[in-house]
Amino acid sequence: MAAHVAWTSTLYALLTVARAPSVWGLFQNDDGTNPWSRYESRVSANLRNQFEWPLFFYVICLLELQQTLPPDSIQSVLAWVFVAGRLLHTAVQILSDNVRLRGMVFTVNFVAVLAMWARFLHT
Repeated sequence: MAAHVAWTSTLYALLTVARAPSVWGLFQNDDGTNPWSRYESRVSANLRNQFEWPLFFYVICLLELQQTLPPDSIQSVLAWVFVAGRLLHTAVQILSDNVRLRGMVFTVNFVAVLAMWARFLHT
């Protein structure tokens, strides 16, 4: 969970930098335009995505932490798959227009969290 919080914080910092030319007039092009305008909306959209499906990741992690037994190694691996998938999802969403690839990466995140839930409910 801490890794995802750190990543989300990084995205907030990136969004601040991307908006700096428009908001504060910093780092503008010579003509006064924002050199990061192409990426600003993508970073913003990705940041919003960090508060949608990840909610279910946080809930399952908190439920696991409430157990008397420590989470098993498979749950830990699935959690790291989710976090790595979020990083990859960000890269695909911000740096490309490949919606199909973004969907495939999201599916990895989705399935990792579903598998965490299935394992938790099965025990």
